[in-house]
Amino acid sequence: MTTDIWTIKSALDWTAGYLERKGDDSPLLSAQWLLSEATGLSRIELYVNYDRPLTMDERDLLRGYVTRRGRGEPLQYITGEVGFRHITVKVRPGVLIPRPETEVLVSEVLAALPSAERPRSAEFMADLMGEFDQADVDSSAEVDGSNACLSGDSANDGKLLVADICTGSGCIACSLAYEHASIRAVATDISDIAVGLARENVSQLALEDRVEVLHGDLGFCISEELMGCFDAVVSNPPYVPTSVMDEIPEEVANYEPALALDGGEDGLDLFRRLLPWTYEALKSGGVFACELHETCLDDAAQLAREGGFVNVRIVYDLTQRPRVLTAVRP
Repeated sequence: MTTDIWTIKSALDWTAGYLERKGDDSPLLSAQWLLSEATGLSRIELYVNYDRPLTMDERDLLRGYVTRRGRGEPLQYITGEVGFRHITVKVRPGVLIPRPETEVLVSEVLAALPSAERPRSAEFMADLMGEFDQADVDSSAEVDGSNACLSGDSANDGKLLVADICTGSGCIACSLAYEHASIRAVATDISDIAVGLARENVSQLALEDRVEVLHGDLGFCISEELMGCFDAVVSNPPYVPTSVMDEIPEEVANYEPALALDGGEDGLDLFRRLLPWTYEALKSGGVFACELHETCLDDAAQLAREGGFVNVRIVYDLTQRPRVLTAVRP
């Protein structure tokens, strides 16, 4: 862009054209996202302010954003956040960006648990925080899953205990707690960056008393005292078969962490390790829900049956591809 006056309309046209030449699949949408971020205006507000000139600060921000997007960096990393169901979560490089198909995973868990009104408004959640006595929270608890707010038999006090394994940004655990007033969640991840980000999202959504984030391998960092107490275990583990990793879009391969993507030769390496832990963690009648690669679901279903689970189902995502496996501990 030159030193001439740039209106929102001219900046939008220039950005879309530039990104199209750089091979962006959706250049106009990308341009809208970036211009919204640079100006603080919503996409609708952009279109009713076409003639407004950009300030020099806005132009500098936009120029930086466009340069990063032109190199292929995901929009979500540039803007630093993404909408997921009824919440907005922070995202950053080093942590997998939440996908729309993962929203199906949350829907399946909510459908399997006793119902609650949803979605929750911010005002409701603020009121809800006051309903839990501070005696429920042991501020001195070690990071081992033994926090008092997660202990005990959840069936006796109306609370529902959920484990979110490989939590990443924390979008699943946060969505479940945000949408269901009775859920207490413990979320885990092996990545230091993911754990830090998930804790930020928990705090941002004022869910600290109901979601605990632990650093560790799968569910093995969760206290033994909680084994057999979980109403649900949910996971979006690394599941892309290694042979498919070479076929994923460059935008994903070049920017998102392989640790959160590569699921081994057949995509089920972590799933195999997670199954027996999940069986022991769930109470009788508890539900297991796991997102997997579309080529892996049949094999995963067989492994679940062999592992003692019943009512094994394969659920399709919004693009009508097999995506989520659900199963019940008898």
